[in-house]
Amino acid sequence: MSWTKIQVRGQPIPRVPARNHRMINSFVCGVSIKSHHRVSNVLRTNGSSLGSVPIRTTESQFLRGDGNGRFGRFGGKFVPETLMSPLKDLEDEFNFVLGDHEFQEELTTALRDYAGRETPLYFAGRLTEHYKSISRTTGDGPEIYLKREDLSHCGSHKINNALAQAMIARRLGCSRVVAATGAGQHGVATAAACAKFSLECTVFMGTADKEKQFSNVLSMKMLGAQVKSVEGTFKDASSEAIRNWVGNLKTTYYLSGTVVGPHPSPLMVREFQSVIGKETRRQANQLWGGKPDVLVACVGSGSNALGLFHEFVGDEDVRLVGVEAAGLGLDSGKHSATLAVGDVGVYHGSMSYLLQDDEGQILKPHSVGVGLEYPGVGPEISFLKETGRAEFYTATDQEAIQACRLLSRLEGIIPALEPSHALAFLDKLVPTLRDGAKVVVNCSGRGDKDLDTLIQRGLPSSLC
Repeated sequence: MSWTKIQVRGQPIPRVPARNHRMINSFVCGVSIKSHHRVSNVLRTNGSSLGSVPIRTTESQFLRGDGNGRFGRFGGKFVPETLMSPLKDLEDEFNFVLGDHEFQEELTTALRDYAGRETPLYFAGRLTEHYKSISRTTGDGPEIYLKREDLSHCGSHKINNALAQAMIARRLGCSRVVAATGAGQHGVATAAACAKFSLECTVFMGTADKEKQFSNVLSMKMLGAQVKSVEGTFKDASSEAIRNWVGNLKTTYYLSGTVVGPHPSPLMVREFQSVIGKETRRQANQLWGGKPDVLVACVGSGSNALGLFHEFVGDEDVRLVGVEAAGLGLDSGKHSATLAVGDVGVYHGSMSYLLQDDEGQILKPHSVGVGLEYPGVGPEISFLKETGRAEFYTATDQEAIQACRLLSRLEGIIPALEPSHALAFLDKLVPTLRDGAKVVVNCSGRGDKDLDTLIQRGLPSSLC
């Protein structure tokens, strides 16, 4: 299928083919929002006994960007006219629940008592000593901390967003949720949230990913979800899930797990994941009386990175470092390094950096960390790159595997292969930092799901 091109601000941008306009990543039921949803006071104090309900006012600039889902030239709504009204309804509901005390208190309770928040900010002492021992300097070196999202219920950060959006689906009167998953972590989190809130759940998953992440497939089924196979990988599963949603608007809610798609989806996911950064700021202040110097996170499409980064975007003295999957190498063509070698285009309903050929065809991504296999990134991540506010680097499959083994051996923590890419970049980052610098790595998922892959790649000689 060929993609026609249009000029956007002087740059050729691939346009979604007309016959594929239905494959837009939008997320709302085709029902009107009930009036009783609007009966609530906007939060103006932190008076909740839970102590962590966010303060919101109607004047708060909590939606960075232009308020319409645009971050510079990125984002927007590249959707057919028939979807504009449902998306506007969803945006209204999203903006409303951000200031709704009842919703926020229920979400805060669920995050605390069900998901297990707050997650620790863990000082990785032996990993810190490892880098000190191999450093050429005689100083103390930087201190490395892990934000332990792997300890959240279902084993990753995905549960934060899944709970919140499942609650919105319920408010909108939906009885059914559809989702797409790659590594399976979002699928498991969505299945768990749907079980908790009595919603029917269908998860679409690529055939290649189902084989690699079979334990997560079993978990989804155990939680009551129907798992449907799609030929291909996560991008193909996403398109199929969207088709299914569009065909069932009256009853079905599309629960996106990452910061892509048309407005307001990227803002919703980022907002519900920003609890990671908010906790990190508070915990850093408690532990050493200041802020982190460097934040490091892997970048697939961007949910765990923005979850950590967003709270600190305004702190120019805090470095934001994202690490993409270089796969078998940038020259191999088998990678997921969208920001490193991609071009700007439109995919799944918004404008961002994409992996695409000269004809605008989307290229197949690759990474040993299945959750990083997406051919694009979110608009806010794209904006952070273009403005230079965040730095982006890459790590190969082999470097990620080595980092996974290193953390397992030194700290007794088996990270997922996705955050192992962030850990791998410490090899290059740490020697450049001053003594005593505080580095926080988002350990966004646990590695149970990747043990088969690690075994297939060969156990380290010390374990044989």
